[in-house]
This record gives sequence, C-alpha cells and structure tokens, in this order.
Amino acid sequence: MGVVSYNYESTSPVAPARLFKAFVLEADKVWPIAAPHAIKSIEVEANPGPGSIVKINFVEGLPFQYMKHQIGGHDENKFSYSYSLIEGGPLGDKLEKINYENKFEAAVGGGTVCKSSKKFYTVGDYVITEDEIKALIKGSEGVYKAIEAYLLANPDACN
Repeated sequence: MGVVSYNYESTSPVAPARLFKAFVLEADKVWPIAAPHAIKSIEVEANPGPGSIVKINFVEGLPFQYMKHQIGGHDENKFSYSYSLIEGGPLGDKLEKINYENKFEAAVGGGTVCKSSKKFYTVGDYVITEDEIKALIKGSEGVYKAIEAYLLANPDACN
C-alpha cells in the first residue's frame, strides 16, 4: 500500500459560513436539491458525529451508484471538516480509501478560499497519477459548482 498526498485550492464568491453549512451541517438537505443531476439522496447512518457513516446515493447513469464517507470531525468555528471515503465511488480495486481535510477561509475582498488536502491510500503496488487525481477532482467539481450556484440563487439558504 502506498499513500499519495495532494493539495488543492479553489475560490468561491459565497461566504465561508454558508459553504460550511451547505457542505457539512445541512448536506443531506442541500445536495439533492442543489445537484439533482448527480445526487439522489444522502443518508446519515447513526448520529452525524465523528465515526458516523454518510452514504451518498447517485442518480442513475453516473459511473458510481453510491459512496460512503466516514466522518472524521468538524470545527464550526474554523469552518473545517475531515472525512474518509471508505466504500464505493472511485475506490474500485485500486484505492483502499481517500482521506480529506477541508477548510473554508475568508478570501481577501469577500468570498472564500476552499483548501483541501487529500491522501490517496492505494492497494498493492498501484501508483495513482496526478492526471487521475485531477480527473477525480474534476468529477466532484460539478456537484461543488451546483451547490455554489444554489447558494448564490438562494441568498436565504444556509444562513
């Protein structure tokens, strides 16, 4: 097993508190509404705290039926959260899991800088390439941008 780390940043015109709420605290309500082209439903197995499992079900026609995240934790004051992708989605037979640490920081001039650190745990001798990592990020950006657009179109959501 190998471990490959990758850091990624993006920006958003939406405030950090609203993004945090949409992605962490109210994801089960917001995601299916904001991204119906991709997200069918989100189920929280047990309580939504550290160690809990969150199952994201995708609509038919996408490459994956579902994926499961195990919640690591979150800090509502720092707008940060962590989780591990432990089942389904892009894991296949080449990845054991993917760990994510994300933080929404206020950007100079308004909006947010979204900082994400990912660790890819590979199976056997498999080595994940930067192009594969970028393709995974691009796939998730569609949902991210849909949620961002939803928040911009609905200024009262996630306040």
